[in-house]
Amino acid sequence: MTTGHNIHNKELSSLLIGRPGGQTTIRILDEILIRPQNAHQLAKQLHLDYKTIRYHMRILCNHQFAVKEKFEKYTYYYPSDKLIKLLDEYNYIKEQKNQ
Repeated sequence: MTTGHNIHNKELSSLLIGRPGGQTTIRILDEILIRPQNAHQLAKQLHLDYKTIRYHMRILCNHQFAVKEKFEKYTYYYPSDKLIKLLDEYNYIKEQKNQ
């Protein structure tokens, strides 16, 4: 089945399908697309180690697919405007990875 869609954003595709941790990155992005969360909340929700979450969030923030904001003593992660603009492509890449 072809959808006629090509992957245009090589940066996003390499983060999600071009490296071993891509599936974890997808799981994290899916969660912050639902609602902003801090690393502890994400670790608990996804049953992952806190350090694993921090590692992936550092990569996502460095590539500007997520942003962080400090509120009181916690840092919350949000999807960036860059990711929101690429949401159709993000969903397409996820589908390709799951095939």
